[in-house]
Amino acid sequence: HHRLRPSVVILELSLPDVEGLEVLERLQPEGAPVIVITGEGDIERTVRAMQLGAETCLTKPVQLQHLAAAAARALEKVRLRRQNALLRAHDNVAPELGALGVSPAMQELARQIELLAATDHSTVLLTGESGTGKGWVARIVHRLSPRADEPFVEANCGGPSATLLDSELFGDETGGFVKARERRQGLLELADHGTILLDEVGALAAELQPKLLEVLETKTFRRVGGTRELRIDTRLIAATNRDLASEVKAGRFREDLHDRLNARPMRLPPLRERSREDRLAVLTGILADLGSQMPGCPRTCTEEALDRLLSAPWPGNVRELRNAVERAMIIARGCAAIGLDHLPPDLRRSGVAGGSGGAGGDRRHQPQSLAEVERLHIEKILRHHGGNRTRAAQELGISRATLINKIKVYGLDL
Repeated sequence: HHRLRPSVVILELSLPDVEGLEVLERLQPEGAPVIVITGEGDIERTVRAMQLGAETCLTKPVQLQHLAAAAARALEKVRLRRQNALLRAHDNVAPELGALGVSPAMQELARQIELLAATDHSTVLLTGESGTGKGWVARIVHRLSPRADEPFVEANCGGPSATLLDSELFGDETGGFVKARERRQGLLELADHGTILLDEVGALAAELQPKLLEVLETKTFRRVGGTRELRIDTRLIAATNRDLASEVKAGRFREDLHDRLNARPMRLPPLRERSREDRLAVLTGILADLGSQMPGCPRTCTEEALDRLLSAPWPGNVRELRNAVERAMIIARGCAAIGLDHLPPDLRRSGVAGGSGGAGGDRRHQPQSLAEVERLHIEKILRHHGGNRTRAAQELGISRATLINKIKVYGLDL
């Protein structure tokens, strides 16, 4: 049950190796409704099953239409229960969207995100430049949806080769893939009942586009090398920094797939298009989030540093801003606030980042090499993951072997 997390359980009380009522009793804390099947005339066990919380009891021989109707009623109750839980928790979760900003445009964007979360079966297409927060919005949509207790899985469509991505997304059967040693579930299966984010969907290889279209249209697919059709109930969120309409015109992206993905589009504006108040909200959220992970580092900025951070164009958007703030917090460890001398060199110059002017900073500046900044950052990531080198390497965007080498070079003892 813990591995599959079914929405409904059908339990036969007459099991060969365990008492069915004991199984029912153990299942109750898991929360999934249980449909019990009993033998004819087994009134005592039927009554006991209902006392233990069975959703309903069916007597053998069971007619399939009766079982299907009972399962459908149980599933509807599950959906209503999840929606009610979502509504009760909504007041506690929705404040995450405050990081989007306070302007009418960003408040409307927050409202649209909440609406997308409520309609948990519709496909979502998130567009916007790199670093605008498409992955963050996808995770928010999942957490605000009735699927919040189910898996959230991410897949990058632009990274591996088409063959590798085919196996990664759809899974592969024994011998179905040149390097496959055993049957493997794909990410779509792992996200069943939950949400999958297909990042950089505009880079999806042409040979995989029909397979993704079939999933969207039928909710079915086959593993690489497999013959059996698998059915899933997975919400799909796609993200891209490309203009898919232009990709369609250029013949690089299927028009029918674009139409399917574009059912609920949402554009995330770059930071340079957002008001100063909205950028301040983004920065405040970044400082609060990083501050909780980095004890001893300042969570506020001096007025001059704040002005530089809010005035910069940030071509890399929220991701670039976050990286700059994280670096500044590491350098400013032990200080009361992030100052101008803690910011990247282009921001320390007078005026907006990238502009001309004299050297900024003041006499309190303490030079720190890039290697020292890297050492401190690697140490922080390792501590955050409890010394787990695999997860730390994934967050740092480097291989595990490279991380181990850097640990040795910097003499980190974790």
